[in-house]
Amino acid sequence: MNILFIVFLLIYLSSVLGNGLIILLICLDSHLHTPMYFFLCILSLLDMAYVTTTMPQMLVHLLAHSKTISFAGCWMQMYVFGALGITECTFFVVMAYDRYVAICYPLHYTVILNWGLCIRLATGSLVCGFLSALLHTFFTMSLPYCGPNKVNHYFCEGPAVLSLACMDTHLIEMVDQVLSVFMLLIPISLIVTSYIHIAMAVLTIKSSQARCKAFSTCASHLTVVSFFYGPGTYIYLRPNSSYSPERDKQISLFYNAFSALLNPMVYSLRNRDIKRAFLKVMAHGRVDY
Repeated sequence: MNILFIVFLLIYLSSVLGNGLIILLICLDSHLHTPMYFFLCILSLLDMAYVTTTMPQMLVHLLAHSKTISFAGCWMQMYVFGALGITECTFFVVMAYDRYVAICYPLHYTVILNWGLCIRLATGSLVCGFLSALLHTFFTMSLPYCGPNKVNHYFCEGPAVLSLACMDTHLIEMVDQVLSVFMLLIPISLIVTSYIHIAMAVLTIKSSQARCKAFSTCASHLTVVSFFYGPGTYIYLRPNSSYSPERDKQISLFYNAFSALLNPMVYSLRNRDIKRAFLKVMAHGRVDY
């Protein structure tokens, strides 16, 4: 059997199981029914859907002789992948706002981030992601493709598909650049702004132990943000003249497959509440409400 198939199958299964375990623990343990863990549960769902959009098709292609995908299938894959990616971009801002409120306004945390607001923030991120991706996918897939339509990628990602169009794509590329700037730089700016306010609030705390505890609650979020935004920023904001199919495939594989694998590891290893819930399940086979 193809060794790459085994490796990527293990990565995919580990990603799904890791994120699924976090979702299960948050649902079972009443101590984790807080806005922070509600948002973490949504992030895990997004990661599971994100990696499932591309990895199963890639695994089939690693075994099959015919490595093809229908035009409709490519359209749907690009749309769902883009929608989930943009949703995750905006959702990281929501999670940064959660940390901002928790550290800067701890006494009003549950009042400000009530369940109604949490649901609206999560829903707004989804609507923003799926509507934005629809515009991008429509522009890309409405172009003429004269063939041979061979995507030099392991899935139908926007830049790779756009390079196959048999017409001048300068205008579409400009639209993509504007959308990419809007959907990447604005969330990054908001996240940085949130953490500047968090840092200023933490530095006013006199106890060094309390400062370390406050910073540690943000470390996991900052780590997964770096995993996601670093490669994504390179792919979608780099100049078109520096397009390199092979390098882009490697970077896309990292932020698609490996970030979904690393996220549950980061949150489970650095989070005492998640570890406590996991140990309780292992010890008793259940979590007490």
